[in-house]
Amino acid sequence: MPPVYAKDAPASRIGWELPAFYCPFNESLIHAKAAELEERAVAWIDAFGIYPDATERAWGLATHSADFTSRIIPYGDIEPVLLFIEWNYWANAVDDWQDSGSTATRTADIADHSARLVRSIEAPGSGLLPPGPLTAALDDLVTRTRAMLTPFQLRRFSEGTRDWLFGAGWQTSNAERGVMPSLNDFAAMRMSVNGTRFTLTWCDAANGIHVPADVLYSAPVQALTDAAGFIVSCDNDLYSYNKEDHQDPWEQNLLNVVARHHGCTPKEALVPAVALRDRAMTLFVRLREQLARGADEQLARYLDSLAHYVSGCIEWQNLAPRYASPRNRNTLPAEGASYDITWRDTPSDPSPEPPPVPAIAWWWRQLDD
Repeated sequence: MPPVYAKDAPASRIGWELPAFYCPFNESLIHAKAAELEERAVAWIDAFGIYPDATERAWGLATHSADFTSRIIPYGDIEPVLLFIEWNYWANAVDDWQDSGSTATRTADIADHSARLVRSIEAPGSGLLPPGPLTAALDDLVTRTRAMLTPFQLRRFSEGTRDWLFGAGWQTSNAERGVMPSLNDFAAMRMSVNGTRFTLTWCDAANGIHVPADVLYSAPVQALTDAAGFIVSCDNDLYSYNKEDHQDPWEQNLLNVVARHHGCTPKEALVPAVALRDRAMTLFVRLREQLARGADEQLARYLDSLAHYVSGCIEWQNLAPRYASPRNRNTLPAEGASYDITWRDTPSDPSPEPPPVPAIAWWWRQLDD
């Protein structure tokens, strides 16, 4: 069913019909054990009581974190997939805390909480977080994570967590100062705010992918990884716009940033914003094909996993009540709400050249002449 919102809800700045999505490898995949994984994850949530009441629980489940994970890791081993689903429910609860409250002391609070959180992952039992359901759930997640991941994967995960929290701190400091970032600054940081590396570590762990560090951290592979995170982030900004358009100052969202950059309204910004996203997608397709030509089995599987990450996120967000029946317009999430997205076969901006955004232009320099 179409997006749901109360009849007396404020009008959307951009409307409720999203532009058609360009994604040449969309396959609508989902893990065969998705229903079982969701049931087990919800049982874990309820056992720890990470939501304080029925309303918060309903909105927490409206993230469809089990569906998200089952779509981006459609073939993964079930136990790592389950653990990552639980991490996602927990992380969304933390993210919602970071997105609430006054900006007066917000940056300091988040910087302090982030430092304590990272150290709690790296050194369990440090006693840095206050007792409560979220801390108890975190202790369980950390114990099981440290038992499951290899030392290299664990280091990647802690660095990915730090990168996500680093992005959150940057974003909240902008909000505290009333700053809307430039397009270049936004493009440089959006993948961190999105938690891209937090997510991709688990994609590798669940898929049994072991790309050597010298390959994984090479410039072309990192450019492709960043491009995947940027595309996913742009798509999230389209889906989540109406969920966050009540915030003051305005959310640091792709459409608001592009509107400021071009001196137009957010609705008018849809065209240039999607053009930038599509140009990144074109780069992603070309660079992925280039890397695939000389890839061994492990790198080839990593390239496939990145494609699942991008396409799975589009499918997940289209169906998640968190976006299609946003909390700022509904008392409770409406199960079955959907943006009913459409697809396009070609990019809205077919240019193969890098955009005039220096922070990401280096991705195009990884292409062979």
